[in-house]
Amino acid sequence: MEKPVGKKYRRVTEATDSERIEMVKEIFTTITGKYDFLNHFLSLRRDIAWRHFSVEKMRFGKTYRMLDVATGTADLAISVAREHSRTRITGLDFVQEMMDVGRVKIERKHLSDRVKMLRGDALYLPFSDSCFDVAAIAFGIRNIPNKIGAIKEMVRVVVPGGQVMVLEMTFPRNGLFRKVYHVYLNRILPRLARAFSPDPGAYHYLGDSIMNFPAPDDLAKLMEKAGLKKVERYALTLGITHLHFGVKG
Repeated sequence: MEKPVGKKYRRVTEATDSERIEMVKEIFTTITGKYDFLNHFLSLRRDIAWRHFSVEKMRFGKTYRMLDVATGTADLAISVAREHSRTRITGLDFVQEMMDVGRVKIERKHLSDRVKMLRGDALYLPFSDSCFDVAAIAFGIRNIPNKIGAIKEMVRVVVPGGQVMVLEMTFPRNGLFRKVYHVYLNRILPRLARAFSPDPGAYHYLGDSIMNFPAPDDLAKLMEKAGLKKVERYALTLGITHLHFGVKG
């Protein structure tokens, strides 16, 4: 049987902000059914370890509330609920189909009393100021054109001294590994995705968005510009993913 070739999406550098937002909505609507499987498979299950590392860095003590922005299928929200037993988590996303999958997972894990899902926009968070200990976004900031706007909103809703975290895949700066990873993102990953995904073209977009994501130093500066102090960053798995987090002053 002939494998799907998928839709071709415009390159990140060529699309307008509004076009990128529509692309992201379409992509995550079409790959919802295979999203979790492909994430684990294509990252060799390292995505689970990256989230776990991030959750271990979280600190609660005032509200015991956490906001998971661009929650998708709620993997980060569920990890927080498991690791921090006193917390209550709100997962927010603008793709209903992804949240529907997340709600099923939350119910199966008997976490519905602590993890709530809410449809919303990362640039206009529907919360009052200073109501979460932690606001985090995992593998979502890459898909938001107005990155500083999203980070400023996360800063707004955390308490003074609260944490804002950004976990995101990045393009390694090491010369040899950079070349290997370039081949993986642009040739191997789309071919693997074609075997499982109804929209393998989405994974061409994934590679493109990773290669055009700001360098770790630049993202740290962006977070500082958004109002965060003591910004730290950790390179994970040879630098293909970085965790950044800072504290609200």
